[in-house]
Formats: sequence, structure tokens, C-alpha cells
Amino acid sequence: MTNNKTINYFKCFAEKILASNLDDFEDLALDLYKFQLENNAVYRNYVKARGLYNRDVKELIDIPFLPIGFFKNHQIVSGPLAHFEGFFTSSGTTGSITSKHYYWSQEFYLRHSFHLFESEYGNIADWHVLALLPSYLEREGSSLVSMADYFISQSGSIHSGFYLYNHEELLQKLKELAFSNEKVLLLGVTFALLDFLEGAGEIPKNDNLIVMETGGMKGRRKEMVREELHQILKAGFFVDHIHSEYGMTELMSQAYSKGDGIYNLPLSMRVYLRDVNDPLSWSERSQGGINIIDLANFHSCAFIETQDLGRKLGESKISVLGRFDNSEVRGCNLMLN
Repeated sequence: MTNNKTINYFKCFAEKILASNLDDFEDLALDLYKFQLENNAVYRNYVKARGLYNRDVKELIDIPFLPIGFFKNHQIVSGPLAHFEGFFTSSGTTGSITSKHYYWSQEFYLRHSFHLFESEYGNIADWHVLALLPSYLEREGSSLVSMADYFISQSGSIHSGFYLYNHEELLQKLKELAFSNEKVLLLGVTFALLDFLEGAGEIPKNDNLIVMETGGMKGRRKEMVREELHQILKAGFFVDHIHSEYGMTELMSQAYSKGDGIYNLPLSMRVYLRDVNDPLSWSERSQGGINIIDLANFHSCAFIETQDLGRKLGESKISVLGRFDNSEVRGCNLMLN
């Protein structure tokens, strides 16, 4: 495909996603598979190595999924690298190899993420956005920081902002907003929320507060089962539910949970489960390894075999149970159930 056709293809896909024009998800995914098989050298070579290049793919379940680890050592792009503005990097832990996800348009990523949030939580202008993301702020290339920064700017609130380790300032802000009768979103990486609870004074009860954890102990704390973690957070912040964001560097879409670890899948995403003992076979049970189709990855690879374990709860909901024992600890939502 020529350079101009590739760019036009990207633009067309972006417009459909931003307009939520995804009623024909299956047709779009099958077309995208053909496009990426032709234009993504890494994905094409992987499909060939599995002996599936000449396979007649007629259903989504026939599409090969690329193991997420390829993002650590390869440039996963569908087209010339010159078309891409930059890349996001995963957090990882000390000494680990981090993933790179090259993006065609950061503006698209931000607008898409913004739309997904508002689809679940309403107008961002109704929120004060407080972001407690210290480890992400201390490095470059975080997609989560880019997204949070965009939410903060779009909220238009003088109270919205980032917090590093200034827990006292955050506590005072929560106290100030507790009596405002306005919505407050506290978006935090897991270990930082726990650190805040341990170091801060008494936090006032606020019926308009939502605490949203993005997962990730990043080697700072011992991993915890979700129920135990959420119980601590609910008690400390005086809230009935802990919300969660399921996203990762290798995906352009996010899913949100409003409690109990059950995530609503956006229109741009579908999940299939693979057998935990045979990654090349589909699970006939209600739980297994999570494979994701993310149409917003039209520029890279839309068919990702993650290292997460999950349970499907219908076509549009999943529960993330944890991760395979041999996968690396990373900075997204990976608490064992």
C-alpha cells in the first residue's frame, strides 16, 4: 500500500472510532487484519512462522493474536516509521525491558481516551481530576500521564492537577473539596494510593468522591488480591466502591470498572479467551488468557495476546483475574484474584 493510501486508511479508521461508528465491528476487524498482515512486517512474519499466512480468515476467532511481549523488542507498526509521531513506553520494574508502542497521532489517542471516559462518567467539566501518579510522572513516555494531563486540562477546574509525593497538599485539597458538593476523581497508581493512606491524616468522607486505581505496585509493595486491596482503599477513603481503569501501553483503548473488578468494554474493544495450557487454542471455559482486539490499534497491531487472565461476563464485560505466573510485573491492572 502506498504511503498516501496508508495515511488515508489511518484517517478513515480514526474517524470511525471517534464517531463511535463501530456497529460493523467484525467487518472492520477482518479488514484491519488484512491491512496489517500486508503492512506490518513483524505481525506478518509472526503469522508466517505459525504457518497461518495463507489461512482463509472468515471469522474473528480465526485471526492470530500477537504475543504482547513483541512490543519489547520490535517496532510494531503498520506502515513506514516516518508516519509515526512518537511512542509510549511501559513502566516496567528496575532492570526489566520496557515496551514501546509507536503512535500515529497522539491527538487521536487523547481524543479517543477522552471519549471513552466521558462515555462512562459523563462530562469531564463536571469533575475535579486529582492524579496521584508519582512513578509515571518520574519518567517520559507514559500514555497514562498523557491521558491524565488531557483530562485535567479539559476539566477546566482550578483544583485539578498532578501530585507527586506531596501528600499533605493532596489531603488539604480533598478536605477543601469534601464540602463543595462537586464530583471529585482521584486517579492513582495502586502503591501511591496505599502510601497516601498510610501517611496522610484523616480523610474526610465525600459522597461525591470516586477513587480509581490504575493498578501497579511497581516493586514498591507486595502484590495483593483485589478484594483485600479494595477493602483497604474503601475503608481509608470512606467510599462504597473502588473504580479501576484497565489499560496498557500496548493498547489505545481503556476499559473501566465501577466496582468489583468488572470492566465495561468500549465499542472499540473485544475480548476472547485462550486456553491457559495451550495459547494457540481457544478456551471452552468461561475463563482463560485474555486476547484483545482493539480497533484503535489500527496503526500498530490490533490483535494482542496479553499476559492477563480473565473471565468473560457476556460480550461487553470482563473480570480481570490476574496474570500468568511467568509474566513480568508491570504497571497496569494486574492484581490477583
